[in-house]
Amino acid sequence: MLKAGIFVDAENVMRCGGWGMRYDVLKEFVAAQGAQVVRANAYMAIDSEREANDLDYYRKKEAYRASLRGCGFKLALKKVRRYRNEDGEIVMKANADIELAIDALLQSRNLDYLVLMSGDGDFVRLVTALQSRGCRVDVVSFHNVNPELREAADNFHSGFLVPGLLPVEEGRTRGYLHTVNEEKYFGWVTVQTGLAMDEIEQDIFCHGNDLEGGALSNRVFAELKGNHNIIEFTLVEEPRGRRAIKAARVRHLDSNDRPALPASAYGTSSRTTVSSLIQQPPKVDPRPTE
Repeated sequence: MLKAGIFVDAENVMRCGGWGMRYDVLKEFVAAQGAQVVRANAYMAIDSEREANDLDYYRKKEAYRASLRGCGFKLALKKVRRYRNEDGEIVMKANADIELAIDALLQSRNLDYLVLMSGDGDFVRLVTALQSRGCRVDVVSFHNVNPELREAADNFHSGFLVPGLLPVEEGRTRGYLHTVNEEKYFGWVTVQTGLAMDEIEQDIFCHGNDLEGGALSNRVFAELKGNHNIIEFTLVEEPRGRRAIKAARVRHLDSNDRPALPASAYGTSSRTTVSSLIQQPPKVDPRPTE
């Protein structure tokens, strides 16, 4: 059995759509790859100044940290530092990237498999260094994943697809388009049905009219292909098979410590498509009949 270590860039995770992530499910996910988790580290900021002056804030943060320790994670806390920039604005900084990289390199001597949870491109060199030591390195992240980091990893896993890792509205499912027919305006969706990498389902049909009400052009619809674009939908059973309906792209809220929401939560004004480019296809199901 592989000996595994987990290294979580917690601040990056929370900024990029992973707010509310369940750390216990992350450990179960790693174990499901045939590994025994022997190290689990989370690197996060601590605002000591604010915690000293705001009891409610301190209690909330301490309860959160206690829950992570209860999941078996060792916490590496980086103190928030405040300074004034050249414009006179107060800037807060707490970056634990160096601590994470050093720990990963040192601890990798006794590990076979490392899971890095971050989308930060600064870790590309760390990934290749760990691989040169003979370790398998997988990356798990949400939004804003550096493409070079995605390519450097042995496997990239979108955290949105890992069952139970993030809260999802009851009755909704997340997946991605793995095949798209741009001309006919339909595709096929992959969903992860379990925590192991091979526990997937790929025969879920999605017509463009069922994604954001058909508001996307054929070209934009086709560009969604790949697990870097996650869609959320309601899964229904039809005589011809399973189908994704009422689908929307999962987008990232541009603010701190808030979860990613499907595009439907933003209203129609958030759509970036231009109406003059929208090609409305006939509402025909192209799947063959029995």
